[in-house]
Amino acid sequence: MAKQVTPYSNSQQGKKEQVAGMFDTIAGKYDFLNHFLSLNIDKRWRKKVIKMVSEYHPQRILDVATGTGDLAIAAVVAKPQRIDGIDISEGMLEVGMQKIASKKLEGLIFLQKGDAEAIPFADESFDAITVAFGVRNFENLEKGLKEMYRVLKPGGICVVLEFTMPRQFPFKQLYGFYFKNLLPLIGRMVSKDTSAYTYLPESVKAFPQYQQFLDELTKAGFTNNQQKVLTMGIAAIYEGKKAMEMKPDSKF
Repeated sequence: MAKQVTPYSNSQQGKKEQVAGMFDTIAGKYDFLNHFLSLNIDKRWRKKVIKMVSEYHPQRILDVATGTGDLAIAAVVAKPQRIDGIDISEGMLEVGMQKIASKKLEGLIFLQKGDAEAIPFADESFDAITVAFGVRNFENLEKGLKEMYRVLKPGGICVVLEFTMPRQFPFKQLYGFYFKNLLPLIGRMVSKDTSAYTYLPESVKAFPQYQQFLDELTKAGFTNNQQKVLTMGIAAIYEGKKAMEMKPDSKF
């Protein structure tokens, strides 16, 4: 089981409540920092996720831990009939709904407060599920993945974009210095939250990566699990599928 890392080590709240409060605090600066600190590479990563999803021609897409809705908005190019997004942070959702309204996408994208570990939709509701930088924040990873499996239709796809730690010298060392020292400093200066951008590198290091995360997908029921390493190991895209149900042969 992954080590439980929380944003505020001196808080008596559980991880879920801490994460929601942290994102409420930084919601107004989140998009700027996300793009600035990644040099806008995160936008290319999201496009890769949606390209993978688009191959399945999904009619309904669920974006888990949708935050300010960047991935849900990017999913429009997949031409689904409906996109739902859930998140536990009301502050992030508020920013996301403003973005959706500005793009006149209210009739296509629907955001609501929702817990990834208790997804507010019926079994087998979605053709595709996406998550960008969200699974790392689950309080109970196994429960969250099983919930995503539950609401995915047989034959559907789940695509997870998440940060990883590079493994190749010397980029591993250079990025490690940036991630541990410069990123938290810039994050604190801009967001005014002293913990949020310290929590980011700590949570990435503690989270199961590469084959370990593929194993977590397998445990949750997903099959044909694959990974694609991005930008020298800064992030990875994980793909899992829900197998089609095998119907017994009819007997006459």
